[in-house]
Amino acid sequence: MTDPRWTDDDGREIDEDHRGLVYDVQTLIHRRRALGIFGGVALTSLLAACGVATRATDATTTPSATATATPAASASATAAAAGPVDEVPDETGGPYPADGSNGVNVLDDSGIVRSDIRSSFGSSTTTAEGVALTIALTVRDASTGAALVGRGVYLWHCDRDGSYSLYSSGIENENYLRGVQETDANGTVTFTSIYPACYSGRWPHIHFEVYDDVATAVATGPIVKTSQIALPQETNDVVYATAGYEQSVRNQAQTSLARDNVFGDDGGIHQIASMAGSVSAGYTASLTIGV
Repeated sequence: MTDPRWTDDDGREIDEDHRGLVYDVQTLIHRRRALGIFGGVALTSLLAACGVATRATDATTTPSATATATPAASASATAAAAGPVDEVPDETGGPYPADGSNGVNVLDDSGIVRSDIRSSFGSSTTTAEGVALTIALTVRDASTGAALVGRGVYLWHCDRDGSYSLYSSGIENENYLRGVQETDANGTVTFTSIYPACYSGRWPHIHFEVYDDVATAVATGPIVKTSQIALPQETNDVVYATAGYEQSVRNQAQTSLARDNVFGDDGGIHQIASMAGSVSAGYTASLTIGV
C-alpha cells in the first residue's frame, strides 16, 4: 500500500526517511507475495525482534477496500539527500516507444507535456477505458538519495486490450497513454491514467524514460535512464477480475515475474510499484528509482 501510516509508541507519525529496518523488511514482505524469495518464519522472527512500528493492511488484498492516497503523499519524498538508493536497472524501451527510435516520434508533438494521459491529443480526443490509475514516479540520485528536481520523464503503456497507441492495429492514429512531465521539488512526476492490460508474453508493466529536463525530452535528446515499472500480482488479480480485462486473466496466468524476459533476472525487485486504492476509487502506483 502506498504511503502507509507509521506511528511510534506515542502515536506520532514516523516519516519515510526514518522508518529504518522495519520499513525495509516490511517492504520485502510486500514483495515476497509476488516473488516468493523469503521464508515467512525468518521474516516474522526478524519483525518480532524489531518491535517498533506497525503498518496498515494493504488495500490491494481486499477488493472492497477504498484506501485513498494523494500523489504527493504517495511519493513521500523530500529534496534532501537521504543516503544512497539502489539504481533502477536499465531495461528495453520495447518495440513501441514512439520516441523516434522505432518509427514514429510523439515527443516533438505539441500536447505531449501533460499529466492526464488517458485521452489522445491533437486530431483525436479518444479516451482509453479502464480502471483508474495514478502513477507517481520519484527520481533520486542513486549515490546520494537526493531528489532530482526538474528532470523530464516520458511515460507510456498499453491500453486495456494490451495495445499500444501509434502502433497497434486500429489505433495507429491515437496517441493516448503517453505523456511527459517535469519532476517537482520532491523529484516526483504524477500521471493520471488507466490500469494497463497483461498481454501475451509479458508481465504487466509501464515504460518510462528519464531525461535531463523536459526540453531535452521533447527534443528527443539523450536519455539518462530507460526502465519499466512492474505491477504487483495482488492488484493485478483484483483489476483483471473486472469487465474489459478478461484477456489479461489468461495472459497473466501464463507468465510470472520470474519468467518475464525483462524482470526475470531479479524478479523486478527494484521495479515493483507500491499500490493503494481500490477498483471503485482507483489505484495509485508509486515507485522511487535511483538513477
